[in-house]
Amino acid sequence: MDPLIALLAAALVLFAAKALAWLIQRRLGNAGIVDGIWAWALGALALWFAWVGPAPVELRWLLATLGGLWGARLGWYLWWRNWRTPEDWRYAQLRQEWAPHAASRLFWFFQFQNVFTLMLAASAFMPVAWRPDMPPTWALGMAVLIAVVALGGEALADAQLAAFKRAGHAGVCDRGLWRYSRHPNYFFECLHWVAYVPLAWGGPWGWWSLLAPVVMLGLILKLSGVPLMERELLRRKPGYADYAARTSMLVPWPPRPAAAARTGSSNPL
Repeated sequence: MDPLIALLAAALVLFAAKALAWLIQRRLGNAGIVDGIWAWALGALALWFAWVGPAPVELRWLLATLGGLWGARLGWYLWWRNWRTPEDWRYAQLRQEWAPHAASRLFWFFQFQNVFTLMLAASAFMPVAWRPDMPPTWALGMAVLIAVVALGGEALADAQLAAFKRAGHAGVCDRGLWRYSRHPNYFFECLHWVAYVPLAWGGPWGWWSLLAPVVMLGLILKLSGVPLMERELLRRKPGYADYAARTSMLVPWPPRPAAAARTGSSNPL
């Protein structure tokens, strides 16, 4: 299939998925369910490009497995988390700010997110699916290793935070991976998108695969991830400022000693 046609079809899939998410949130009054549908839709695009791309079948199976497992795991986690809880405060805030036009604006906000979703899919999946040959053995091994570490790390971070909340703790979660990073789930999410680089590198579009981790890192650090979360947690979580002073923001790293945190010495991470 022509890559442009495949990309246009992917855009239609994303439009339909977000339209469905909008209809569901209209019924439930909970826009947070879009997060799970986002992950499922993006994982489905890995399957789509693996199906229609001309790369060797073994490489396309690997692409479908890595992207599909990531989307299935994250989508289920986000859906289960948001389905059972009140609306995520970020969406609730948008709903309040956009009233009385919140319904229509949420629809187009969901569709606007597709711009970044399509950038991720096009830069991560398409260079692999349209590669004419197999990557070297070392590149295959590196991709699988990165993907396994990323998937396992993000799942572990999510499970640790969920267990902390189930236990009824009201303070800051600083256990497990959260002792070493304020956002370990985001770190492993970024790492996941690096896994496609060795699979694409050396192919005609190999350089394009570098865009995927850059896009995800930009979203997390500049738009929807860390900035919003940090402001809200500093406002409503007692002790979060002290936790932030001693703990790396993204990359897991040993916490700074209390004395260094009090003096405000720099933390490059």
